[in-house]
Amino acid sequence: MFKSLHLVIGVSLISALAPSSPAEEKSPNFLVIMVDDLGYGDLGCCGATDMQTPHIDALFAAGMRFNSFYANCTVCSPTRASFLTGLYPDRSGVPGVIRTPREGFTTSWGNLRNDVTTLPQHLQKAGYHTALIGKWHLGLEAPDRPTDVGFQHFHGFLGDMMDDYYTHLRHEQNYMRLGEQVITPKGHATDLFSDWAIDYHESRKDAADPFFTFLAYNAPHDPIQPPADWLEKVKAREPGITEKRAGLVALIEHLDAGIGRVINHLKTTGQWENTVTIFTSDNGGALRYEARNFPFNGGKQDMLEGGLAVSTCVAWPSTIKPGQVSEDHISLTMDIYPTLAEIADAPVSHELDGRSFLPILKGAEKIDGDDERSLYWVRLEGGKHGGVPYHAVRMGDWKLLRDDSISPYRLYNLKSDPYETKPIPRQKAPQKYRDLLSESMQHINRGGKIPWR
Repeated sequence: MFKSLHLVIGVSLISALAPSSPAEEKSPNFLVIMVDDLGYGDLGCCGATDMQTPHIDALFAAGMRFNSFYANCTVCSPTRASFLTGLYPDRSGVPGVIRTPREGFTTSWGNLRNDVTTLPQHLQKAGYHTALIGKWHLGLEAPDRPTDVGFQHFHGFLGDMMDDYYTHLRHEQNYMRLGEQVITPKGHATDLFSDWAIDYHESRKDAADPFFTFLAYNAPHDPIQPPADWLEKVKAREPGITEKRAGLVALIEHLDAGIGRVINHLKTTGQWENTVTIFTSDNGGALRYEARNFPFNGGKQDMLEGGLAVSTCVAWPSTIKPGQVSEDHISLTMDIYPTLAEIADAPVSHELDGRSFLPILKGAEKIDGDDERSLYWVRLEGGKHGGVPYHAVRMGDWKLLRDDSISPYRLYNLKSDPYETKPIPRQKAPQKYRDLLSESMQHINRGGKIPWR
C-alpha cells in the first residue's frame, strides 16, 4: 500500500540516482469511465458474439479485470451518489432516482448530501485538478451541481436521460452546460463527450498537478439511438439480428469507438503510463432493449445479479501487468473512492462505507475482512408500489432479495446457484433467512436517518 514514508524514501532514491522530472514526481492521474446501463455480457471480452468492442476489450486486457464487481444500485442516481461519496446510496441521500421535473410529474427520490466530503473535493485537497465530462444526474440547481461539489471543470449534461442524443433535450429543456453556462452543442452526445474529454486531457498534458476525470457517458441508456451508419454496419454484419438488438449493439460499438479515441489520445500525449483508468457501469443492462447480462439472471431495476453485476476493469500501466484477473474479491462502486484516495496518498479521516481495493490491484487475492463483509442494496421508487423500498443483502455466499415492495423475499446460495434460478424455501434455511433479513433491516434503519427530500 502507498504510505507517506514509502513515498518519501522512493522519491529520495530516484533523486539520488537520476535527474528528477515532473512526470516522475507527479501523482497518478485518474480517469473513471462510467457508462450507463451496460449489460454484463455486452462486450466482446465478456462473451458477446454479435458485438465488436475492440477498444474496451483492449482496456480490459491492459490491466486487471474484476469478475465480482457490483454497482451500488440497480439504477443510475444512487450508484453515482455512492461513487462520489463513498457511502451506500441511502446514506448519501440518494436512495432512488433523482427525476428531472416535468409538468404533472414531480416525484424525485433523492437529494445528494451536502455535509459530506465528495471524492473530487477530497482529491482537490491532495493537489488534483478535477473534471466531470458527460452525465451528472444528481441535481439541477445549487448546491447540487457538479461545480458545487468539487468539480473544477464541468462539460456535460445536468439531467437524467436525454430524450434525443442529437438535440440533448430532456422534457424540452436544455441541460447541457459548460461550467454553469448553458450551451447548445451540435452532434451525437457520445461524440461530444469523447471530444470534450480529449480537450480536457490536452489542456492538462503539461500541467504540474495530476487530473481526476469522471467521464460519464449516457450510452447505452435509451433512447437507443446510434448514428445511422453504425446501425447499418451492424445490420449488414449480423444477419438475422432483431431491430432492437441491432440498435443497442450499434450504440455500444459507437461508444467503444469514442472510448478508444480518449485512450489513444492519452497514449499520444504520454499521459497513459501515469494514469489509473477504471471502466465500469452504473447498473446492469435493460432487458426491454435486449441487453444481455449473461451469464446472470435479471437486468436493470432487478436485485438479481443481472441488475447489479457490472463489467469492470482497472488499467494502470506502471503498476498492473496486462491480463490480470480478480476472480473472487467483491467490490462495489463506492469502493472506488477510498481506492483512489489511497493511491493518491490522501488519507481519509471522515466516515466511508467503501473499502479500498488497492491491495488487489497490487497482487493480493483477498483483503482482510472480505469474508465478514456484508453488502447491501436499497432502492426507493414510486410507481405502482408507492415509494416503498425494495432491497437485497449478501453475506458470504448467501443473498436475500426482493425486486419490489410486495413480493416475498427470495433466498439464494450464490456458490451453488450463481445464476439465481433456484430460490431456497424459507423452511429449508430458516436461520440464514432470519440473519439476512435482520442485517437488511439494520442497514435500512441506518439509511433512514439521512434526510433526502
